[in-house]
Order: sequence, then C-alpha cells, then structure tokens
Amino acid sequence: MDVLLRAAGPLHTADVKHPLTKVAPAVMPPIMAQISDPKIAFAYLRPACVLLTRAPTVTNVETLSGQLKEVDDATLQQLQEYVLFPLRFVLKVPGPKNDKLVQAVAEAMSYVLENTCVQSWETLRDLLSELCLCLCSPTDPGKPADTSEELKLSVLRCLDALLHAAYGDIVFKLFEPIMLPGLGAAISLLLALAEKEKSRDVQAAALTCLQALTLQCDCSQEHVVPSSEERGAIGSTMASFLPGITVTVARIITGDLRQGHAVTIRAIKVWSRTVGLVMEDAQIQAGEPSKTPSADLGRIAQLMVHRTKDWVKSTAEKLSVLLRKIISCTSSHQHWRVRLEMVELDDHLLASCSQSLGECVGPLLEALVGAVNDEEPRVRKRCEVVLSEVSQRNQSRSRSSSDFTSEGSSAQTFTDVLSENLHSLATSLPRLMRTSDDQKKLFVLNVFLGYLKVLGPLVSVVLNSAAHLERISKALMQVLELDVMDVRIVEERSYAATIETSPCSQDSYTAHIQRKHFLYFTDEKILSVLMEICRTLGYYGNIYLLTDHFLDLYQQSSAYRKQAAMVLNEIVRGAAGIAVATEGHGLESQDRGHSASQDDLKVAVVSVMEEYTSLHNWHLITVSEETERDRQDQQLLSPSGLLSISNNNVSNTKANSLQVISSSFGNPSSSSPTSTIHQLNSNIWQLCIQLEGIACFAQALGTDFRPILMTSLYPVLEKAGEETLMVCQAALGAMWDISKACGYHSLKELINENSDYLLNDISLNLQRLSQHPQAPRVLTVMLTHSDSSLLPLVGDIVQDVLTALDLSYDHKAALFCSVLHALMKALARWFPSSCRGTRESARPKHTSPPKEDLDIRQFLLDLRKQKELAEGIGIEEDDTEDLVIHDVPPPTECEDDEDIGGPDVKAELPTHLSITKDVMERCIHLLSDPSLRLRLKVLDVLELCVCVLSERENELLPMAHRCWPPLLQRLTADDPLAVLRAFRVLCTLGETCGDFLRRRVSKEVLPKLCSSLVQQAQISAKAGPVYTHTLAYKLQLAVLQGLGSLCHRLDLGEADLDAVCEAGLPYLSCRQPIRLQEASRSVFQHLIQVDPDAFWFTLNELHCPSSYVPPHPDLQPVHLSGMGRPRDEYSDNVLKLLREEFGSVAETAS
Repeated sequence: MDVLLRAAGPLHTADVKHPLTKVAPAVMPPIMAQISDPKIAFAYLRPACVLLTRAPTVTNVETLSGQLKEVDDATLQQLQEYVLFPLRFVLKVPGPKNDKLVQAVAEAMSYVLENTCVQSWETLRDLLSELCLCLCSPTDPGKPADTSEELKLSVLRCLDALLHAAYGDIVFKLFEPIMLPGLGAAISLLLALAEKEKSRDVQAAALTCLQALTLQCDCSQEHVVPSSEERGAIGSTMASFLPGITVTVARIITGDLRQGHAVTIRAIKVWSRTVGLVMEDAQIQAGEPSKTPSADLGRIAQLMVHRTKDWVKSTAEKLSVLLRKIISCTSSHQHWRVRLEMVELDDHLLASCSQSLGECVGPLLEALVGAVNDEEPRVRKRCEVVLSEVSQRNQSRSRSSSDFTSEGSSAQTFTDVLSENLHSLATSLPRLMRTSDDQKKLFVLNVFLGYLKVLGPLVSVVLNSAAHLERISKALMQVLELDVMDVRIVEERSYAATIETSPCSQDSYTAHIQRKHFLYFTDEKILSVLMEICRTLGYYGNIYLLTDHFLDLYQQSSAYRKQAAMVLNEIVRGAAGIAVATEGHGLESQDRGHSASQDDLKVAVVSVMEEYTSLHNWHLITVSEETERDRQDQQLLSPSGLLSISNNNVSNTKANSLQVISSSFGNPSSSSPTSTIHQLNSNIWQLCIQLEGIACFAQALGTDFRPILMTSLYPVLEKAGEETLMVCQAALGAMWDISKACGYHSLKELINENSDYLLNDISLNLQRLSQHPQAPRVLTVMLTHSDSSLLPLVGDIVQDVLTALDLSYDHKAALFCSVLHALMKALARWFPSSCRGTRESARPKHTSPPKEDLDIRQFLLDLRKQKELAEGIGIEEDDTEDLVIHDVPPPTECEDDEDIGGPDVKAELPTHLSITKDVMERCIHLLSDPSLRLRLKVLDVLELCVCVLSERENELLPMAHRCWPPLLQRLTADDPLAVLRAFRVLCTLGETCGDFLRRRVSKEVLPKLCSSLVQQAQISAKAGPVYTHTLAYKLQLAVLQGLGSLCHRLDLGEADLDAVCEAGLPYLSCRQPIRLQEASRSVFQHLIQVDPDAFWFTLNELHCPSSYVPPHPDLQPVHLSGMGRPRDEYSDNVLKLLREEFGSVAETAS
C-alpha cells in the first residue's frame, strides 16, 4: 500500500502518464454501504482516476466524484493524495480550459477536502496556488478572471474547504515571512472578487475565504485555535496587509445598498476580525520578537511590518477615519442585522484593542451608545449587554491601574469618557444639525440620547458641571429653533361662538394641532428624539437645577424663549416619569434614577407657570390689524398700562391708552412687513408652547394640580377666547388635558366645578375693564362650554357686563357683543324653543296630495254658493247657521279659577327670558352703530334673542315692535352684508311673530326686496361662474331662500303674493345659476301651499305641458296661454314644480 501511495508523488506537467496506467479497469458490483477497506477502495477508484488522466472531461470528473462518495472518510483520508492527483492534473494542463470542467474539478476537490485533512505543507501550498490561478486572469494575475459566477463560487468553496482541512502545524506556515508574496496575491485576489464582483454569493464567498485565511472564521466547524505566540505571528504577518484589507473592505461596507445585507455583514466581520487580530492589545504590549530577518528573504524583507509604537499610533489614526465612515453608513442601515453586527464590531474592538486603538474608542463608544435607542429590540438588548461589559471592564481596569501609580495617572473612568464625549457632541451638535442630512441628524441625536441613558443617574453628576450644562442647554436652544415665517399662522382666525361642545370634541382639537416647523430639520422622528432627550434629562437630572437654568435662558433672550419653554415642558414630564424609557442600560443597575417627588414637582411647576403667565410673557400681540382688541392687549404690555391699574382717573387712563397705541404701533409701521409677521408668529408659537406646558404640568401632577387651577385656569380660558386660531386650539387642547389630569370628565365639569372663583375674578376685572380687557373672553369661553347650571351664578355677571356696556359702548361694544353672542347662544342651547321646530315645519312638503275622483255636481253646487256669497245673497242665513252650529264652549275650570283668584298680577319672568330681554334692549340701541362689524354682531345676537323669547309671545311682540325701525334701516339702507344678516333676522321674526308683522313687511319691506330681485335677475342670468362668489349673488340667494317661508308664515294677501311671484319667475330660467333656480322653486313651493289654484294657473300660463279635454261635451274647452308653446328656458323648472306639487302631469292628448 505504501508503494501505491508513494506512486502519487509530486506532480509535474510533463508527467502525462498516471502511475497505474497499465492496470486493466476493474468492474465493481454496486454496493449500498460505503467502502471502508483501503485496498478495495483503491481498486474501485483506480480506473476512474486513470481514465480522467487520459481524458480530462466533465463526464469523467463526474464519474470520479460519484465514486468518491462511495468511500468512507477514513479510507478517503489514506487515498487523499492519490485521488487529488488526477484532479490537480486537469488544472495544471497547459492551455485554455472549459469552465464546466474546472467547475466540476473544483466541486470534486471540495468533497475530498471537506471530508479529509491536509497533512502536507506542500499539498496546502500547491493547492492554494493552483486554486488562486483558477480565479485570476491569465493575462493579468492581479485581477479576477472573466469566468462564470458558478465557476468562481465553486473554486471559492474549494478554497474555503482547503483552509478548513489544513492541520494546525502546517497552516501556520502560511504566515511565515517567505509566504508574504503568495499570501498577498491570494488576499488581493479575494478582495478584488469581494469588491468588484456583481454576484452577492461570490462576494460573500470571497469574504468568507478571506476570514478563513486569517483563521478568523466563525462557522460551526472545528477550527485551529492558535496559541498567543502563533496569534502574534499571524498578526505580525497580517499587519503587512492591514491597509489594503481595511480600505477595500470599508469600501464594500459603505458601497451600494443593492449588494444586500448579507455581504455587508460579512464585510463588517472581516474588517472587525482583521483589525482585532493586528491591533490586539495583548500582542502590542508583548512587543515584536527581536529577530533579524533572514538573508534568504531578499526583497521580501521589505514587505515585513514591525508594529512599533509609532506604527500603532499612525495606524490607529488612519483606522479612525475609516471607522467613522463605516459608522456613518451603517448606524442607520435599514436592516437590523447590519446594525447588530456593528454592535458586535464595537464589542470586539473595545474588548481587544481599546489601548492600541485609542483614536477609535470615541467613535466606537459613540456608535455603541447610538444603538441603545435602536428600534429593533434584539439590537437594543445586545447593545445593553455590551455596554454593561464595557463598563465592567473599564471599572476593573481602573481599580487595577490604581494599584500601579505609574499607569494610574493616565487611566480614565468610563464615566469620564462618556461625559467628555457628551460634551464634545453637544459642542458639535448645532453644526451637525445645520450641515447634515436627516439620517445623520437622527443618528447624532440617538447617540446624544444614548449617552444620557447609559450615564443614567450619573447624569445629575455630569450636569453639576457648569460647562456641561451650559453646552448641552445652548445646543438644545440652537437645534430647537422654530421657523416662524409662515404667514398662514397669523391669518387663521377662530370664532369661539361657533364652537360646539360635543363628547368627541377632544379628538377634533387634537387633530388640528399645528405641526411645528423647525429651521434645521423636518423629520418628525428627530423632534421625537429631541423631546426624549429633554425628558431623560428631567428624569435623571436635578429638577431644581434644570428648571432654574432653563428659566434663566427663558428670561435672558427672546431668541431662546420658545426653545427654553419646550425644553422645560418636557423636563417636567420627564421628572414625573411620563414617556421615559427606563429599561436597564445605565452603568449601575442598582443605582436607578427616579422621578422627582411630588413636592419637588409642585415647586418647579409653580415657578415655571408664574413665569409663563406673567404679564409680559402671556399678553402678547398675535394679530396684525390695529383693532380695539389689539389696543387692549397693548395696554397690558406697556408700563403705562401697568400704571393705570392703580389709577382710577378716566382721563389719565385714556391718555395712557393713547400713549400705548402710539408707541407700540409706531415701530412696526417703520419696519418691514416680514419682520412684523415674524414677530407675530413668534408670539403665537410662544403662547402655544406655554399652553402646551400648562397641560404637561397638569399631566405631571395629576389631581395635585387642582389647587393650582385657581391661578392657572383663568389665563388658559383667556387664550381659549383668542381670535388667533392656533392659540385658541392650543388653549382648548390644554383645557382637555387639564380636565383629564384633574379627574374631570368634560370641559363642562371642569368649568362648573371651578366657576365660583372664575366668576369672582371676572366680576372684579369687569369693574376695571381698562386694565383687564380679557375678562369678557373668559366669560365667553365659560358660557360656550358650560350648561344651564351655570345660569344662577352668571346672572349677576351678565348685569355687570350690560352695565359695563352701557358705560363704555363707544370703545368696548365689539368686545361685549362677542360676550352677548356667546351668552345668547348658550341660552338658546340650554333652553331650546319652538323656533327651530317652526323653521322645520315651515319648509314646503314635496309629497303630492292624494288623488281623488272629481264630483262634478258637488263642484257646481259649491261654485254657485260661493258666487251668491260674493254677491251678498244669503249672508244673514249663513251667519245664523254659524251661530247655531258653533256655540261658544262653556268656560273651563281653569278659567273659573283665574277669575276667582283676584286681580291680574304679571308672573315673574324666568331668569333666562329676563336676561334675553335686557340683551335685546341693548341690541336695539346698537343696531344703528357706525361700525359695520358691530352691526353684524348685533344682528346675530338679535336673531338668537328672538329665538329664545319665542316661547313667550306677549314678551316678544313688544320687543319686535321696538326693534322694527332700526331693523328696517338695516334691511333697506345698509351695506349688503348687513342686509343679508338683517333679512335672516326678519325671517326668524316672521317665523316667531307670524301675522304681527304682516302689514309692516307688506308695506315697507316686500316692495323693495321684489324690485331688487327683478333688477338683479337680468345681471345674474348673463353672469359667468365667477358671479357665484360675489356678495350680490349671496344676497339674492338668501332672499330667495327665505322669501317663500316668510310669505307662508305671514299669510300675505294676493297682491303681495303676486309681487313675489313676479319677482321669482325670472329665476325659473335655466340661464340662472343652479342654486338660484333651486331657491326660486322653493319660493313657488311655499306660494303653492298658500294658494294652489292661483299658482297652478300661473305656472300653466307660463308653460302648459298638456291639453285638457272637458269631461262632458256641454262644457267649454280650456284654453291656457302655455298650451302648445315650444320648450323654452322656463320649461324644465315649471315641469318640476308641476310634477312635485300637483302630481304627475297628464299625458298630452293626441
């Protein structure tokens, strides 16, 4: 057997004869079990080997491969070199080779190597060389060959199997200095394949081979474990290739994302293991063995690298650059496994190279800390474990170094490293937020947050350093700067009177919260991380220190005010433990940070709220128009306004007011409009953030916030009555959050439970209205969001409001009218009257009357009777019959009781009706005010007053009589807007007062309305689509929509109905706008209910779709003007009315 094995000695390309070529082929019977006898196996494999040597074809290779699988591993080990001989022979034959043949050979060799061990250094060396030659280009050995991906993959797998099959004592010879050129060629080839190849599988296989070549493979097979000396020799040899490997693999890691996460992960492993091998602390500290290079090496000695201190320092600096690039590209990688592998890289290098890679410790720690907030739980969990290990290693190293003073001076605790990194990151944070993309910004902020979480309770210690606190706070101030140039913020207005209190109102307020726009970022995730940073500071930091510091920033500069308020809000929430992630990634798990005590929170909240609601920070200008409300707000902002609080002299107050207006509005007029908008937007955002803060404080304190409501609820209600939409919405949202935090189920309950001191403040402030112009707004909001249980308490306040209105209607009427409108709307909601039901019932019914058979005899008898009555015949008899038939009913018991009861005493009016009468009295006087805006408000209030009083006709009719003259002026001689609003009031009066207004409307209103409609009909018929946006169109539409029900309700006479008909007929034309046609049809629907016969005749005169045949020959035929007339512009609407009101139109007679 030894002779047979020796026959398979060294190979030479000239040896074309196999040692056993003369042996005749033996035919082996098929067997099921593997061959375990070497002699039988040899006899079985020899023919295939000889045949392959003679004829190197794919078929022969496959035959040999199949036979190899029939031999067990132990026998195959003895025949290893023999069976490899023909396979290697095929590879060494000169000339071009078929890709399929080489691939088949590589697969067959892979099987042999995977199941045997390489015990010969020559075999290992030669196979490594031969396989690399299969991969490289024949013309340019430094580049990969242009062969198929399948071939490359097969050769790489064979190469991986070879490296795994090599015995430990021979594999280390690969790393001897003499092998540097060959090893370098193999490494260069594998790097080229990993970087340039398009196939992911080939890239991954090349990187795997590279990892196995450096004995760093992490597969499940058994591997050679080198001793410390052997590992040092490997590291020394690989130091020569470190630049090429790290640079090329870094390019692969940061390359195209389309290469897939598997390639990226494998590349990170190669980079990490190679750097960890060459820069290992143990090897560097042990030092290089002082051996003189052999003279036989020649120029190879120049390739050797000696890892001196200077080399280590220089290499660490260069690796730091590459590492930062790798971290920036992988820290936010979309696949979590890549991020997890980066955590493993950090762990490996910090554990083995923290001393030699001094320049890289910062970036490594930064990447590790950034992964603390990873969205993938597996990454977070692994990161926490690694951080804990790093902390323990650092602590143990610090303790051990303290025993050796020579090294203890340079030792640094882990906390110091973290705090220094935090300081440097805070220093560069504003620059990074200005210059980086959103992905980089998010990573940087996650690192910042990670540092805080890792420090945990030690944050309070770090913040005790004034330099750290100042740097962190200024970074947050600059990063959170808002973009306040959006003009829509100033333009949007709210109308408190239109707010409805429904159970789902909270959702509608939260859904309309304005999104904040920042100067340096747009991604919501970035804002979320910033807010979490602030909460984490509050959770671990000293609440007193933080609130005092950020309040100082708030007071120092208006440029920092909004940002400081945002930070303060989140700090308080964090101190209360709200929305803070407290899982275990601090340095010392037993020393946990905890939320501040309730007493500490109360003190902090009160101090911050006092600053928020102070005079100069709460009453800010939010609108650009110089309205009366603005002047009142300005008065509060100025020193002169402050002086007038203690000055009861009216003339002085007026003088002060004038001084405020001139000083406050003189400056903006000289500045540019952009700066004015900028300032207004800034004020609006500041108020919104402060309102959000009050809501945060309520959430933090819970029910303990109730005592603070005495000082905080009133200012919030002030802002809920603001005209600026954003401020109003923010205040309403804050009210909802406060009610929820304090245990109230709704805003109504919040207001009712605290109404006593709220109304007391309103009452006192109404008496000093010049100093407290916001008081009416508070009352408006209370009325809007409360119920009738508030009425007994609010009665006296209403009288105060009316008295104040009487005394200062020249200056404050608009403000008080808003209060009165809210009051009347609340009364209409609390005490619903029949006014709304009357409107519903007044609408025309489109159901056609039931069709009955016509009795000609009875029809003629009725006609004769009506004719005699018209001529005066039979009136006396008819009256007598009526008296006999319709006797007067006897008095009821109730009437008897009233007669017996004594003299008539007028019953006292209910409170809500008494208030309504008083309000209506003021409306009558204010209807003629010069201000159009005020007149419109008064008309709205008047309409609500009529609705509320409609349940008491004896009270309503005198008031309607009194308000008629000024109302008539608004209807006939005023701005179109006022006419429109006044007509709505008239329609409401018509529905509630009925025929009381018939003569007045008929004589004074109807002629002017009808003539106006006739004149405008010609204009609207010729106008284009833009006309529907004009005020004239809206006025036409409103009059037509209300005119029909008004005629129906007032039961107007024939002449008036004819005038209305003449005015409405032109609008039945199809040339009119669609909505005007619909409104005109509604007019005729009401008129038909009043007199169906007359208007049936009118419509048929206009267009008659049928010819009516008499039922009897003796009757005269009916002739109508509309008969036989062709279809015209009125036909469609006339036909609709006839069908809807009189049933289906009869078919035209043939």
